[in-house]
Amino acid sequence: MRPGCPRTGLTRLPPLALSSLTGREVLTPFPGLGTAAAPAQGGAHLKQCDLLKLSRRQKQLCRREPGLAETLRDAAHLGLLECQFQFRHERWNCSLEGRTGLLKRGFKETAFLYAVSSAALTHTLARACSAGRMERCTCDDSPGLESRQAWQWGVCGDNLKYSTKFLSNFLGSKRGNKDLRARADAHNTHVGIKAVKSGLRTTCKCHGVSGSCAVRTCWKQLSPFRETGQVLKLRYDSAVKVSSATNEALGRLELWAPSRQGSPTKGLAPRSGDLVYMEDSPSFCRPSKYSPGTAGRVCSREASCSSLCCGRGYDTQSRLVAFSCHCQVQWCCYVECQQCVQEELVYTCKH
Repeated sequence: MRPGCPRTGLTRLPPLALSSLTGREVLTPFPGLGTAAAPAQGGAHLKQCDLLKLSRRQKQLCRREPGLAETLRDAAHLGLLECQFQFRHERWNCSLEGRTGLLKRGFKETAFLYAVSSAALTHTLARACSAGRMERCTCDDSPGLESRQAWQWGVCGDNLKYSTKFLSNFLGSKRGNKDLRARADAHNTHVGIKAVKSGLRTTCKCHGVSGSCAVRTCWKQLSPFRETGQVLKLRYDSAVKVSSATNEALGRLELWAPSRQGSPTKGLAPRSGDLVYMEDSPSFCRPSKYSPGTAGRVCSREASCSSLCCGRGYDTQSRLVAFSCHCQVQWCCYVECQQCVQEELVYTCKH
């Protein structure tokens, strides 16, 4: 980027607008988390539950849990936004377009969707408890710390125990143990929950005169969801392709990762932290029932255009960006800035 007017011969684009969610998107693989309409005015809990795309059983659970409908909606948005952030430089960028077709397959991307969705649900439910947004749960049950004390001292811990227990009941099981897809989906769901659990930290706060630590209170706190998203992206990058094998002793289907070519070891069951998939992913280069393709996607000339544009090349365009500059602090309490304009080159994949 450099200041000044755009060079001749380049197309000038308007500043990019921030995309927004309407509340009508199907955001996650779980049937209960897409919304059929905007939230009811006035926050009527029962009406909000009816507007969500939930199974009959999930609607019953929602109606019994004041505050749950809002929490489910927040979790769906959190999962979507984190997915789009982690895949912003990839051919598949977690677009809502093609989501339905994608969820009917067993790709690595499907595995990530299940994991990030369950992680977002776990994280948001635990935070909603500690924020007082749910009537049936409160702070985490840290030893020696009552909820009333926690609220008074501002040390209410994230209730991960309640969150994981409720989530298990809310999601239930999709299909029987004899279905490979069901086993893989359940496995990937637990990978997401486990990723949130691994980020649980103990935080302590001192109470006393003049900062002394006469009383020390500790509570559980979840790490920022961005860290969970990064963990799951690493799991995606090293995901394990699986097939199925019958466990004769238990009489059920088990996930099985065939040995790699040249490896002396036989096939092994995937680890509990591995994302698993069953089918090789498409290229996502061209529009299909799984994605809109990469045509028109913004890329980095140095880092991502070569891969993202799938060999089709890219167009170079320019836009003018306004930003604050030459800022000075004025007495007493405000900052005064000038408005500067700068040319920015934008690279987009060709059609």
